[in-house]
Amino acid sequence: MDGPRQGNLPAVPRAKQGREVAPEWAWTEEAVWTERMLEALQNGVRGGKWFSLMDKVYAPANLEAAWKQARSNKGAAGTDGQSVAAFNHAAARYLDELHEALRHGTYCPGAVRRTMIPKLGGTGRRPLGIPTVKDRVVQTALRNVLEPIFEARFVEQSFGFRPGRGCKDALRRVNKLLREGYAWVVDADIQSYFDTIDHDKLMSAVAEHVADGRVLGLVRAFLEQDVFDGLERWTPIKGTPQGAVISPLLANIYLHRVDVAMVGAGYEIVRYADDLVILCKSEAEAQTALAQLQTQMEQLSLTLHPDKTRVVDVRNDKHGFEFLGYRFAQGRRWPRKKSLSRFKDRVRDLTKRTNGHSLEVIIGRVNSLLRGWYGYFKHAYKTVFDDVDKWVRMRLRSILRRRAGRKGRARGLDHHRWTNSFFAAKGLFTLRRAYDAELQSR
Repeated sequence: MDGPRQGNLPAVPRAKQGREVAPEWAWTEEAVWTERMLEALQNGVRGGKWFSLMDKVYAPANLEAAWKQARSNKGAAGTDGQSVAAFNHAAARYLDELHEALRHGTYCPGAVRRTMIPKLGGTGRRPLGIPTVKDRVVQTALRNVLEPIFEARFVEQSFGFRPGRGCKDALRRVNKLLREGYAWVVDADIQSYFDTIDHDKLMSAVAEHVADGRVLGLVRAFLEQDVFDGLERWTPIKGTPQGAVISPLLANIYLHRVDVAMVGAGYEIVRYADDLVILCKSEAEAQTALAQLQTQMEQLSLTLHPDKTRVVDVRNDKHGFEFLGYRFAQGRRWPRKKSLSRFKDRVRDLTKRTNGHSLEVIIGRVNSLLRGWYGYFKHAYKTVFDDVDKWVRMRLRSILRRRAGRKGRARGLDHHRWTNSFFAAKGLFTLRRAYDAELQSR
């Protein structure tokens, strides 16, 4: 099921390009997407399905390009213990072996190594699947072939894991809609999305536009890769592992029908991977949108979290809704608590009172964090910056207090011993000063 595109994607070059192509397709892999293929992509193919794609996957030039992408992304070794550096020592031989195995149909993905990592901005942990380096190369080659086919069909309201799009684009869209009076928000949470994707339904969605049985078989093989977790090994019957190169594309393909249905019904949906909101102008519209969204999720065997999915009047609800690290409430934006807490944890690691580095070195490292954090959260309400600036200076004063032979965190006269101007002279990046300068430039 396809929806209308509303404009072109900005150019995001991934590889050296030697073609004369439309800017919105400059990111496609040149080893696969020749000018002739891009013409077919833009003009459409017979029956809307693509045949004879497998030879594009195992083409030596595509595998070489895929290896370069996998190498630049680095990453840990998989279940075979082979690191990116080890693969690099004999890359030509390994790529030739992959080419022959894919060409003759003897390629078989290895098991995925499962590990648990901290949730971004949260206190919990989430599973991460780590394929072998060889599998990452093949998945990248496969993605190079499949991604443009589905990018030509994805709707503009989808922002996650797509060329030329990102969190800030999604946030700008939300801000625009809020300013236009879309104050009733369906704040939706898909429960365990990546772990509950139905394999058969996903394969049907891929097969709507891909008719090459060998490519479909390769996609299926990656979905059914065995998983190693400690001493346990099993074959998943649903889901796609977070950490696999091909997973973000497959996740977008799976939710594409939801995008099309909601956009077709006239709703203002903004989706970033499995994080989505629907903005409406009335409570009744929001409730109807939620009911329709629920129906779409049930058809995909997905579940909206009963406690985390709700309808919010963002003008009056002091808690508002959270989206991509921000909390929107009563006409203002703040970093959500988990995002701020995770940021502070990273600053704490750099500003322990026992830190033996010079103050200048510590400030330099803290500045890197502050600049990056400000770059994303610079649209938050201004009082946030004052609070964070004070807290960072307190951490630095506590280091200086200990070096002066005093116990405990900074307090009392420490503010006068090491003034704000003292830290400014040392080069400390100040969030509020950066905010005021940007406000003035506007």
